[in-house]
Amino acid sequence: MKRLPIGIQTFSELVDPEENYVYIDKTEVVYSLATAGKYYFLSRPRRFGKSVMLSTLYELFRGNRELFAGLYIEKKWNWDKKHPVIRISFGSGDFTSEEKFDETILDNLESNIRRLELSCKDTAGKPNSCFRELIETAYHKYQQKTVILIDEYDKPILDHITDRETARTNRDRLKGFYSIIKDLDEYIRFVMITGVSRFSKMNLFSGLNNLNDITIDPAYATICGYTHSEVEVFFAEHRAGVDMDKLKGWYNGYNYFAEPIYNPFDILLFLAKGKEYRPYWWSTDNPSFLIDLLKEQPRYLPDLENCVVDDLILDSFDVDHIELVALLWQTGYLTFAEKQQTIDGMEYRLKVPNREIQISLNNLFLQYLTNLGPGLRPAKKGLYQALVQADLEAFRQIMRRLFAAIPYQNYANNIIQNYEGYYASVIYAYLASIGLQLIAEDTSSKGRVDMTLILPDKAYVIEFKVNQPGHALEQIRQRGYHEKYHGEDRVVYLIGISFDSKEKNITDFEWERVEN
Repeated sequence: MKRLPIGIQTFSELVDPEENYVYIDKTEVVYSLATAGKYYFLSRPRRFGKSVMLSTLYELFRGNRELFAGLYIEKKWNWDKKHPVIRISFGSGDFTSEEKFDETILDNLESNIRRLELSCKDTAGKPNSCFRELIETAYHKYQQKTVILIDEYDKPILDHITDRETARTNRDRLKGFYSIIKDLDEYIRFVMITGVSRFSKMNLFSGLNNLNDITIDPAYATICGYTHSEVEVFFAEHRAGVDMDKLKGWYNGYNYFAEPIYNPFDILLFLAKGKEYRPYWWSTDNPSFLIDLLKEQPRYLPDLENCVVDDLILDSFDVDHIELVALLWQTGYLTFAEKQQTIDGMEYRLKVPNREIQISLNNLFLQYLTNLGPGLRPAKKGLYQALVQADLEAFRQIMRRLFAAIPYQNYANNIIQNYEGYYASVIYAYLASIGLQLIAEDTSSKGRVDMTLILPDKAYVIEFKVNQPGHALEQIRQRGYHEKYHGEDRVVYLIGISFDSKEKNITDFEWERVEN
């Protein structure tokens, strides 16, 4: 049985027959990338295989044919041309000051100088000058144009995203560094820049107006990550006994307008750790910056997880203007559900990609909204059973106990007074954190209801009100929000919930069962 390549980011090691790793051949799309253009940018969430892709390009342009034996690209590529390749990674290093920033870049450049057996006059504290000289001297020595591969280009900014002054300084220094590329076109064969975020080209890649952003280009959608069919074929030995539909629900769903993909890290850890369904990818990082941004930009959570955006929002991300929705998409906590052409451009509807993110993200939000931490867990099993059994009195009691337990005096009041939709957001996050199927702002021909909860044999249509007892259920009845579910093999329940802002709890909870 082939070994699982957990943590392996080096192409030469992945394809080494003696190592015997599972390797999924991505060289068809790599070939298209390398022959179709010259300057590229790709954004993908962390641990998505960007470094492996860059390592593949590194060996390809160096002409190491033996590594590509039997792969798609072997008989397509011109192996006679061997290019000098400059590899730069900002994945490690200290970027807390200008001096340490320069030291980290110079360490990167000096590593390339040694490998390419070059010399650079401007290494003494002048990273931009050294970068320029390195590109030119590599071209002259090897008599072939230089290839530039930059990994985690944005990490010096993202690591300090809540420290705006440091992040802004690092952005400006990176802007100066990347600007070197724009003036050296005659020496350059290929450029690939990868990272997590899509910072505004105007603010970070000034002058590189020929940089082709392939982040949502369908032709390159699967260059990183695993498709479902790839998991079925290449991991056939490892996935024996796995319910593939359940696997897809837990970890698939990242959509870049081609076949949806998995984060490789999830699949590899799932198979290696006894095939237990856990938040493997989520657990590798604590996205506390999301809470910091949520404090700055309070949002109604159902809207956040089912929102519609345009290219202006997705392309405007920068230190001085951090759009929460754009960051959630870029970091992998939201993905595309669909797109459509409008009169003034493209419009995109976003969604949570899978069960792992739904549960983990809403647990994070719930802890922020309630400050209850581990105290939330014991009631979840009872809540789930109440909904499965349609015990709505138990559902009401659990929800009331939840709001009664929130320490408003020392925590939540500061949120509530500036947080439109707070109460509904708490319930939404609580239900979503159990992994239940929710439709926020559920649209029908009669209008839009706040939330619909879908179970295999039941549908709960829920409307929220604040300081309006008796109105929520009546609104559902009058507007017929539930009628879209008539005729399905589900029992439909209508639930109206009203909160009292003084009591800070549910004061009115009405429901009725509607027969099909």
